[in-house]
Amino acid sequence: MRDNRATTAPLRAQWRAVAGLSRIDCIDCIDCLRHSDPARGACRTAHEPANSHGNPMDDKDWIAGAAKALAIIEAFDEEHARMTPTAVAGRAGLSRTAPRRYLLTLRELGYVDTDGKLFWLAPRVLRLGQSYLAPRLPRTVQPFLQRITATLQQTALVAILDEHDVVYLARNGVNRAMAVGFVLGSRAPAPLSSAGLVLLAFQAPESIEQWLASYPIKVFTPHTYSTVERLREVLGEIRRNGYVVTDQQLELGVRGVAVPLRDRHGTVVAAISVSMPIGQESANAALHRVLPTLLEIASLLRNLV
Repeated sequence: MRDNRATTAPLRAQWRAVAGLSRIDCIDCIDCLRHSDPARGACRTAHEPANSHGNPMDDKDWIAGAAKALAIIEAFDEEHARMTPTAVAGRAGLSRTAPRRYLLTLRELGYVDTDGKLFWLAPRVLRLGQSYLAPRLPRTVQPFLQRITATLQQTALVAILDEHDVVYLARNGVNRAMAVGFVLGSRAPAPLSSAGLVLLAFQAPESIEQWLASYPIKVFTPHTYSTVERLREVLGEIRRNGYVVTDQQLELGVRGVAVPLRDRHGTVVAAISVSMPIGQESANAALHRVLPTLLEIASLLRNLV
């Protein structure tokens, strides 16, 4: 069997997201899950995939082909909407010839389409995300977001953390015009949103440090937190206070206030936030106006999520 370890090594980032892999320093680790490799004994404990319970994944359960197919789907984005198989290979970290069979299989299944040269995602791929957005949490929180909007006359949102981003699962705007351009499942860099900062702050301390070590700082405005040290300080303040107010982190003139949403066991499962124009209102005044409503809604939802 041909040794593909050199060509599959760049897939590590995508495979970590798919299979729960810890940080991988050894380029042999992915393939040593599938081959009888002398390096296996040395690195198995540190790098073996983990299941949703955090326990090591059994080698026989690992399906590298599934991980590659998902990496190919994730290779497409707004800036790379249509690509040749070679371009997909570069984005997904595969050998130049590998993606074509995967792309043709995905086309047969309806997840991509092609003109014979370029490939692009097909509408069927939306089913993958819709299966996540459809369940209980978005449906449960929507009436409560409507209540927030009715009380505060501000846009209300619920978000979860996904690696370096927040993903918005539910939203209620003041009017239809404010909803233009917003799509459920939209993402934003976590430190640039009030919801993202809250979700980060209530991670385990060791998880926060790992996250900070891997996050590429992105500066969008003169007010963006631009150093790891400042982010660490802000996250500590949020954890102590139980809420956050952010001004102009992602966009000038926009303020956010967020609180954690806990389940009945006290685990933070999401964040509730409101977004508003800064206008003439100070951050302190906005906090005193908004925070009681957010805390009340978070308390009401605790036994429902």
